[in-house]
Amino acid sequence: MFKALVLEQTESGTRAEVKMLSSEDLPEGEVLVAVEYSSLNYKDGLAVTGSGKIVRAFPMVPGIDFAGRVLASDAAIFRAGDQVILTGWGVGERYWGGYAQQARVKADWLVRMPDGLDAEKAMAIGTAGLTAMLCVMTLEEAGITPDRGQVLVTGAAGGVGSVSVALLHALGYRVAAVTGRASSHDYLRQLGASEIVTREEMSAPARPLETQRWAGAIDTVGGDILARVLAETDYDGAVAACGLAASFKLNTTVMPFILRNVSLRGVDSVSCPLARRETAWQRLAGLLPAQTYESFSRIVSLEQVPEVAAQILAGQIQGRVLVDPNR
Repeated sequence: MFKALVLEQTESGTRAEVKMLSSEDLPEGEVLVAVEYSSLNYKDGLAVTGSGKIVRAFPMVPGIDFAGRVLASDAAIFRAGDQVILTGWGVGERYWGGYAQQARVKADWLVRMPDGLDAEKAMAIGTAGLTAMLCVMTLEEAGITPDRGQVLVTGAAGGVGSVSVALLHALGYRVAAVTGRASSHDYLRQLGASEIVTREEMSAPARPLETQRWAGAIDTVGGDILARVLAETDYDGAVAACGLAASFKLNTTVMPFILRNVSLRGVDSVSCPLARRETAWQRLAGLLPAQTYESFSRIVSLEQVPEVAAQILAGQIQGRVLVDPNR
């Protein structure tokens, strides 16, 4: 028997409860994993609280990522004892996820733990870290190098934003960080931000073209902030968009694209091909110093997840939250 946080749909809404399950309760899959850590992402907050239409079937074990040790495998590529990471693929939405002491999943969804990482470090960055690394790689592929100028990160105090700031700084970029919380300024400077920009400033309606300020940007929020980012991006700059915490709508014009050659590039971490995932995780393992993991993460138990899920939706969480199902 093992512990799991189970979501059930009732007449009054989504109910989250820690229950004891057996391995027979788990869905079909080729690899059985002992989950050592999962993490709490914005999407997890929506799922656990029932605030968004994230969960496609009930009952559901949420948790869109996890890291742990293989207990048993029917797939030749993994064997008992292997350390693995899972992010994306609809886990925690359509398929049971990481908020449990055990998970059974498809072998194709797993990435082997790279040298330099363990389960705790992997989930200290988790889906947010993978997404941030993919965004950085997207900017690099667009030709945005450190000598081009400053790179902006929106939603910088959140999970993806925090890791993005740390990664860009580690790679030698000058980073400007957007946040709506004065209490996060010191935290962002510790991660490597050289300039703090207020959310209020970036939320103001933008003209089709504004003064050029950013060589590139990583946007985690969408909406009016993304519209202003595009209007302020330098000639031949690029913006990697990976989130919609503010809005999925984008009220902009074609002016930045056709007059300044700006490119807007989408970044998806859910269905990202395996080879690119492996490259991203290998780079993550070698880029962040040990103290960075400690500076932007804290650990909670399964029993604490519902409370912290509400906090992440309210914008009260700074950095990353690990979930330890074995607490």
